[in-house]
Amino acid sequence: MNSSTSISIAVAWATFAFSFMLPNAQNMFVLVTASEAELYSLLRTGWWTDEHIHYMSYCNWPGITCNHAGNITRISLSGMYTLVGESIPEEIGNLSQLTHLDLSKNRLTGELPLSLTKLSQLAVLDLFNNQISGPIPRELGGLKNLVALNLTRNSFRGPIPSAIGHLTNLTYLHLSNNYIEGRLPPSLSQLTRLEELGASSNDIDGSIPVDIGKLKNLVSLDLSKNKLNGTLPSTLGQLSQLAFLVLFSNQISGSLPSSLGHLTSLSILDIHSNQIKGSIPMEFGDLKSLTCLDLSDNNLSGIIPAQLGNLPKLANLKLSFNSLRGQIEDVFVHKFSAGAFTGNDNLCGDSTGFFPRCSRFNIAVVVLPISIFLVILFVGVLFYKLFWLTNQKVQPANKATKNGDIFSIWNYDGKIAFKDIVKATEDFDGRYCIGRGGYGIVYKAQLPSGKTIALKKLPSSEVENPAFIKSFTNEVKTLTKIRHRNIVKLHGFCFHKRCMFLICEYMERGSLFSFLRDDVKAAELDWNKRVNIIKGTAHALSYMHHDCTLPIVHRDLTSANILLNSELEGFVSDFGTSKLLDPDSSNKITMLAGTYGYIAPELAYTMVVTEKCDVYSFGVVALETLMGQHPGDLLSTLSASSSSSPAQNIVLCEVLDQRLPPPTNPRVARDIVLVAMLAFACINAKPRCRPTMKQVSQQLLARKGLLAKRFSDISLGHLMIPEVYLDIADN
Repeated sequence: MNSSTSISIAVAWATFAFSFMLPNAQNMFVLVTASEAELYSLLRTGWWTDEHIHYMSYCNWPGITCNHAGNITRISLSGMYTLVGESIPEEIGNLSQLTHLDLSKNRLTGELPLSLTKLSQLAVLDLFNNQISGPIPRELGGLKNLVALNLTRNSFRGPIPSAIGHLTNLTYLHLSNNYIEGRLPPSLSQLTRLEELGASSNDIDGSIPVDIGKLKNLVSLDLSKNKLNGTLPSTLGQLSQLAFLVLFSNQISGSLPSSLGHLTSLSILDIHSNQIKGSIPMEFGDLKSLTCLDLSDNNLSGIIPAQLGNLPKLANLKLSFNSLRGQIEDVFVHKFSAGAFTGNDNLCGDSTGFFPRCSRFNIAVVVLPISIFLVILFVGVLFYKLFWLTNQKVQPANKATKNGDIFSIWNYDGKIAFKDIVKATEDFDGRYCIGRGGYGIVYKAQLPSGKTIALKKLPSSEVENPAFIKSFTNEVKTLTKIRHRNIVKLHGFCFHKRCMFLICEYMERGSLFSFLRDDVKAAELDWNKRVNIIKGTAHALSYMHHDCTLPIVHRDLTSANILLNSELEGFVSDFGTSKLLDPDSSNKITMLAGTYGYIAPELAYTMVVTEKCDVYSFGVVALETLMGQHPGDLLSTLSASSSSSPAQNIVLCEVLDQRLPPPTNPRVARDIVLVAMLAFACINAKPRCRPTMKQVSQQLLARKGLLAKRFSDISLGHLMIPEVYLDIADN
């Protein structure tokens, strides 16, 4: 059936229906004409098949929503991939009541038709991930009701039109991954309702406008991978709501404004790969919400402010490849890997041996005293304190007896003696047992200082079992190599022929598994907390896979091995089966390790350990956290289904943990959808199609716009197109 025949049939049906409904012929004619015009506009697109056209009402066609009057208000065809090679037809501009137009992820071509500027009611225009080219029309400035504009991942060229500043209701503006050039227009400062501004990966030059400080509601600013130059305006410090400031890979010079320290909501500050000079402002120590600080690959000098080490949420610190100097305080050594500081030739003081110990000369240079007398006085006092501290350390801190037994303590700010541990647990009495790890029993012990620690002890009956001893030593070797905020800290260990145990950071709330299986506890884990646990786990795995000297694979990531502290933050634990990946080895194994239901399926026949094994386990844990139970049945249903099976139509809301009410906050709903989408990408049956944990971590750190669909309408099928959201390497 051709288009003209379809139109005739549709109009005939409409006329027939209205002739029985309305006594007034004139009104009937007007209504039919409006209906016919909208129908004609839809048919001209060619986006719906003859099967759809046979419906009496186009309001029932896929992706279309109408109001009570029968006018089209929404078109949502995201990720349909039926529009490949098509352009947006002019006739779309005739849908005068349209408020939402989502054509994202369809590989549309051509230029934006100017007829879109007739859509005066349009609030959301989402064209993400197409191949639309040409300039951004200045006429878009006439869409005064526009709230969200997403042109990311297209081929737009030319400057950002100054008329964008007329969109005073705009909340989300995303222009990343295009070929946009020229300067940021000063008119952007008129968008006072703007919350997210993303224009990364373009050719934008010039400096960041001083008036950017007028965007008081801005939460996310990403201008990375451009050609920005000049200095950072101090007015950035006026953006009190800012949580994400991402400016890496530009040509920005000058110093870091101390006013950035006023951004108490800031979570991510990434300015790496620029030409920033000067020192790190002491005011950065006030950024209590900061989780990621990347200032690497700049020209920074001076000392590292000790206050940075005390930031409570800072999990990712990168200061490498600058000209920083002076002593690395112990607080940094305990929290971050040596890679965070490499490429700074004048740093010293890392007690682990990665950096030279500080000499008196080094310290004197850092302090820069006013007179030689102060230099001598300072060095003398410092020498005395170092001598005193050396003699006050735990004795024996690393003592090897003639029998080869070791009791070693480090990374701890107090004194621990073997006798204190035995006394605190009454010789490891069962009353102090709080659980069982992969190979040992876990005890809770309160030391004389009041500090509470966890002890993971190898059972006496297994101290001569080679497999258990290997797991024990493996965990010690792994945990001594890594330091990350979301990985349980190891304070020390005892290796004795009759008593072997680890001394670990105590986690007050137990495991994620125990929370999810308890209805009362599960209610404590609201959606925000669950998303944050998943994020923390992703960041920890990304660190292990990508930021260690050799990649470390956990091999047994489960909900039972994610522990929760008093704030219900997640920490990865139990490294007894972990493995260092050797690039010069096949990394084949002779025996499967891990927990059934979390093991990547390919391990059964390849017996080769890769990072993608952890990625699969992470996907299972993420789904389990959202669903409140292991997703085994869901995975079986999906794996046994074809892409056209009804299983793909299961609504996300139906598989979420029913013990919690559905999310009402749009941002929380968006985060849940993102986590679910990433989880499905991670459990892909083909390892090469899974994202890396670094990609997952970056996606979870990035800010996203509003959901294109209503949360209640999102199906599992919508979430299973990972290439739409991630640049997944084919490896």
